[in-house]
Amino acid sequence: MLETDLLAVRIATAQRDGLARSKTVIPAGPFTGMLTEGGHPMASYAVATEPGNRVTDLADSVDMLRTAFPPGLLRFELIEQASPGASELLIAAGLKVTARIPLMTVDPAGVTVPEIPHGVTIQRVTTAGDATAANAVAHVAFGAPGEPGVSGEPGRAEDGGTVLARLDGKPVAVASWTGVADGVAEIAGIATAAEHRRKGLATLVTAYAVRAAAERAGVTLAWLTPGDDGAEQVYRQVGFTHVADAIHLGEQS
Repeated sequence: MLETDLLAVRIATAQRDGLARSKTVIPAGPFTGMLTEGGHPMASYAVATEPGNRVTDLADSVDMLRTAFPPGLLRFELIEQASPGASELLIAAGLKVTARIPLMTVDPAGVTVPEIPHGVTIQRVTTAGDATAANAVAHVAFGAPGEPGVSGEPGRAEDGGTVLARLDGKPVAVASWTGVADGVAEIAGIATAAEHRRKGLATLVTAYAVRAAAERAGVTLAWLTPGDDGAEQVYRQVGFTHVADAIHLGEQS
C-alpha cells in the first residue's frame, strides 16, 4: 500500500474512533452512522467501518442507515483512498456526490507559524467566556442562523480545543481541533470575521491550532479539508500538503 494510502487509512480510522466518543454510533455493515442528537443535520453522517478494506457489497447497510437518520438527511463522509469501491456502490444505490475535497495533512513538528501582526493576541480557549466569544466569531463568519449560543467550560484538550485571535482586544478569528485518536486530529472551524479577512489571520489561527493540539493533546498528525482553492493556498503556507481526497455523498433531493 502506498504511503499516502496508509495515511488515508490512519486518518479515517482515527476519525471513526474520535467521532464514536461523542456521537450515537449506528453500526451498519461497511459503514457506521455517527449521529449528533438534536444537532445541525450536517453534524450527522456515516463513515467507513473498516478503513483500508475494499467495499464490495452494501448489503442492507444503506437501508439500515436511512432508518436511523432523519428522512432525506442520510450523508456519508469518506476518504476515497481509505474506502476503495465505496463511492461507486453508493452512487449506484442512488446517492449523489455533494463534494470532492482535497484532504491535507501536516506533521505538527514541521508547521510554519507566522509572525503575530501588531495589535493581535492569540490564546488557547480555556474559559467559558472565551469559548462563547470564539463561538460567536464562527457563528457570524459561517452565516449561521439565529443568535450564537453561550458555551460552557472547555473540556480536556484530548477531546478537542480552540484557539482565539483578538485584534485590539476584539475577537476576530478562531480555529479548533477535534478529539484525538491515535495522535490524529482534524483542524476545523477555521473562521475570520468578514471585516478582518485577507490579513493573514486564518493562517495564524490554523498554525496555532496545530501547535496547541500537539503541545496540549499529543497530536502527531493534523489534517483538514479546505473549502476552496483560496483556503487550500492558506493552509499550504502553514505546511499542509494534499495527500488524499475526501468525498461526501447524500440522498437525492
